[in-house]
Amino acid sequence: MIQNMVEMDQVWSEHKALLSEVEAEIRKALRSEVELVNKVAQYIIDSGGKRIRPLLLIISAHLCDGIDKSFINMGGSIVEFIHTATLLHDDVIDNAEIRRGISPARVLWGNQASILVGDYLYTLALSLTVKIDKVEINTLLADTCLRMAEGEMLQLNHNNDLNLSEKTYLQIIEYKTASLISTSCLFGAIIADAPDAEKEALKAYGKNIGMAFQVADDTLDYMADNDRLGKSLGEDLKEGKITLPLIHLLRNCKDSERIWIEKLIGSEHFFPADLKKMIDLMTAYGSTRYALKYAQDFSDTAKKDLASFTDSRHRQSLFAIADYVVQRDH
Repeated sequence: MIQNMVEMDQVWSEHKALLSEVEAEIRKALRSEVELVNKVAQYIIDSGGKRIRPLLLIISAHLCDGIDKSFINMGGSIVEFIHTATLLHDDVIDNAEIRRGISPARVLWGNQASILVGDYLYTLALSLTVKIDKVEINTLLADTCLRMAEGEMLQLNHNNDLNLSEKTYLQIIEYKTASLISTSCLFGAIIADAPDAEKEALKAYGKNIGMAFQVADDTLDYMADNDRLGKSLGEDLKEGKITLPLIHLLRNCKDSERIWIEKLIGSEHFFPADLKKMIDLMTAYGSTRYALKYAQDFSDTAKKDLASFTDSRHRQSLFAIADYVVQRDH
């Protein structure tokens, strides 16, 4: 494992001022004449997200000696608008009752408003992208949005699918989550007019930490403290989402245990005792340990992707983020 000398709290602190400028850019851009659009969008934007995507864009741009703050700030707002749009749509698709410990927008304003505001934010992001006037960025963002939509459809197609393969699961999370995180890093490199080798390195780094982030997040659904994580434990199970810990368990458990799991997935009759039994099985078969090792491997690979960059504070900050996405809540 590659070690770093920068802690994540230092990374947040050192980039607080820059992230504040991105925040100002977000509020400046979010000025629809339809008040409900502003209200719903601002509610979810203010609901506790860490702004990890804008942070990655900022650090990637500076790692490549980017100095155009106006484009960096606009880029940060663009990736955050796209991320926020996906949250609005995801909550409707998942019929979610809680998001980061609070009621999601769909509970407060309804599914229709959530979908339409999500559409508005996607469109706003792409309209801002055009102002940067770089064909490479236009293509990148358009392709990323297409890939994310494909990921949603792929996941929907495999809901409650106990035969979901590990390969298809990884494809889903690459499309849904890792693609935008990878794009955030590449976006920063493009703004900085970095050479192709640096762009490719940051694109690969972003993909790998995105994969690490989602595998770890899916695993925490079966092991985290609800007060710390801000989500109800077992939500993936209730929604019929088959994730890596469950794939591993299904591959290794007894036939009688698999039959019990089949009855439980997507069931309306879901009790705390069921979740406890599932967690106990995952512990017994090493399923959560297996998934966390998978996430750690992605994190370690991400650090290796940065080998061509000279050691610097920015490179060390990206190492810290690679650690953070795996270790943040366990």
